Amino acid sequence: MAMAIAVGPRLWLGGVISHTRDKALIEGLVAKIRKMALCRPLLLAADGLSSYPGAFMRAFRSPLPRRGAGGRPRLVSWPDIAIVQVVKQRKADGLAITRRIFKGGQELVERLLLQTQQGGVINTAYIERLNATFRQRLAHLARRTRCPARENATLIAGMYIVGCFYNFCSPHKSLRVKIWITERTWRWAQRTPAIAAGITDHIWTPTELLWFRLPPELWSPPKQRGRRSKETLKLIEKWCS
Repeated sequence: MAMAIAVGPRLWLGGVISHTRDKALIEGLVAKIRKMALCRPLLLAADGLSSYPGAFMRAFRSPLPRRGAGGRPRLVSWPDIAIVQVVKQRKADGLAITRRIFKGGQELVERLLLQTQQGGVINTAYIERLNATFRQRLAHLARRTRCPARENATLIAGMYIVGCFYNFCSPHKSLRVKIWITERTWRWAQRTPAIAAGITDHIWTPTELLWFRLPPELWSPPKQRGRRSKETLKLIEKWCS
């Protein structure tokens, strides 16, 4: 299970499941991050798996418009993208940690670290804590368990249920805000990752989360050559307007 987290609001961004930790798994996760990312300064941190830097470099590109010229447009890498990696190796005298910067300068990395986690060093501590939360709440991920997931669909459903509860229903201690009532009296306002990310304005109950209905995706008419039939035009007018 490969997952991603936005460090600032501690928001779980999604995950991908595969039988093996291979290139396809990493590219699937990076594609999910790319769909929700904006072309802004970003710090992308991963562990020591060699597939991450190349997948980030290929995904975070945009086509350069070609005015009056045919053919495939050239892909240009996003500016102000920092790609870093934390490599951990166990040795006889302890744990050796190597921090690598594949893209972006040291100044850019330090500035983005200050914005997302108030400084510090390059690390993967936040996603490791999130992995521990998922192992604690999902029986299939325990080290030794009598509840194995026999099918991928079971594990995928459990991952999304736990992730949505984490984002919307579980207050995060590091996200709480101190509200002063008087000069000497204050209270903690609890916040979930979804509140910190600006997705919602209140802590959801489990009932509210499970009964929330997502609107269906917009229907797009199939591509065809020639004139469309009257029935297709009626469908387009009904569902695409």
